[in-house]
Amino acid sequence: MQSIRFSAPGGPEVLRMEALSLPQPEAGEVRVRHTAVGLNFIDTYHRTGLYPIPMPSGLGLEAAGVIEAVGPGVETLRPGMRIGYCWGPIGAYATHRNIAAGKVVALPDGVSDEVAAAVLLKGCTAEFLVERCARVRPGQWALVQAAAGGVGLLLVQWLKHVGAHVIAVAGSDAKVAMATAHGADHGIVQSDTLAAQVRDITGGRGVDVVFDGVGKATFEASLDSLARRGLNISYGNASGAVGAVDFGILARKGSLFTTRPTLFDYYTTREEIERHAGRVLDLVASGVLKVNIDQRYPLADAARAHADLEGRRTTGSTVLVPG
Repeated sequence: MQSIRFSAPGGPEVLRMEALSLPQPEAGEVRVRHTAVGLNFIDTYHRTGLYPIPMPSGLGLEAAGVIEAVGPGVETLRPGMRIGYCWGPIGAYATHRNIAAGKVVALPDGVSDEVAAAVLLKGCTAEFLVERCARVRPGQWALVQAAAGGVGLLLVQWLKHVGAHVIAVAGSDAKVAMATAHGADHGIVQSDTLAAQVRDITGGRGVDVVFDGVGKATFEASLDSLARRGLNISYGNASGAVGAVDFGILARKGSLFTTRPTLFDYYTTREEIERHAGRVLDLVASGVLKVNIDQRYPLADAARAHADLEGRRTTGSTVLVPG
């Protein structure tokens, strides 16, 4: 097998392709030949050490491919089946790997390997944020930061699917246009007047919920955009971690709520994986969620893909292609 590895935290340049020996799958495992690997911002957090992991390490949480072999005790999966996963453990940036059978899901005929690798982590993130964290109801107002990114575009579509009014925020007119093309009701180019523009759109009220994957650079503007007793969901750190917060700011800005959730606390059991990931794949197969794969890189060019992602030179979703 070939695998992207790194031995110390750092910039994209720390990533190297290495040849490794892959043993036969152990009990409860399957061996997968990857056909597509998902690129996600959390991968950069692992690479830089923002989310510390043991070193040396592989990278990546999400991929799709074909089962080549199964270990003892695996009964519901068989060689030749197409599967996808996004719940770890880390190590998806590879041509092959062994992984626990309980961490993969079978892919329906209506979802290609590339689409599965592009959508599972981001789609499951959108699912838990909208459905189980915010519990958005029809008619509520929602603001999506970084709305032209992979998670952002899926959030816009999912929010419209449940009947919300959606304001999309992005870094350029072109990116705002992309978000509105995916269903956002209003679009705003990120600026110092964001909160005022949100108040204008909502008749002075503000939004019920903000989905903010940017972090430090947008935290206060997100709070200022909320209605009284609104909910700020800070789910990412694209601009850096929010850092220390004066808790009293929530009272001063309208008895607000805020949370910092992670995917892995919402997908903790096999039942949760099958049920909620199954819904994501069903919505993709039926066309409710449209997945934009705007960039493809050879797996060996993972460092360049990371540089482009962090430099905000990507839109939609990105996949790494082994072989």
